[in-house]
Amino acid sequence: MTQRINVAQQVPQAYHHFLAVEKLLHESELPTTTLGLVKLRASQINGCGYCVDMHSRDLKKAGESDERLWSVAAWREATVYTPAERAALALAEEATRLADGTGVPDAVWEEAAQHYSEKQLGLLIVGLAMINAWNRIGVTARLTPGA
Repeated sequence: MTQRINVAQQVPQAYHHFLAVEKLLHESELPTTTLGLVKLRASQINGCGYCVDMHSRDLKKAGESDERLWSVAAWREATVYTPAERAALALAEEATRLADGTGVPDAVWEEAAQHYSEKQLGLLIVGLAMINAWNRIGVTARLTPGA
């Protein structure tokens, strides 16, 4: 697979602003592991090999176990996630698969709200919006995993 375009080179202003939002997210009170897990799960759903590779590597560097990385796609059956992480992963799936249903069900939102403050929920929504945007760039531009 050959990369089609380098969006960062062609539209550096947009890329700069995307990175500023990422910096805000990573410096926020949202747990870094949670942010990484939801980015990985959304990237799996969206089929963005570049982002799956990057977020898996980032989580591994941060000390995540192979078991937690390998089981993200089957997090419902896995026993290695906290209740808060499971709630965030459920929210990530619903927010990523908007076209498949009727939006984010109240039960999914209420479960997430039991584990995260309103500010953390806002940050989680922004993080999910960002990873879905990054995935669309990666898939459309055919970014090469591991590059």
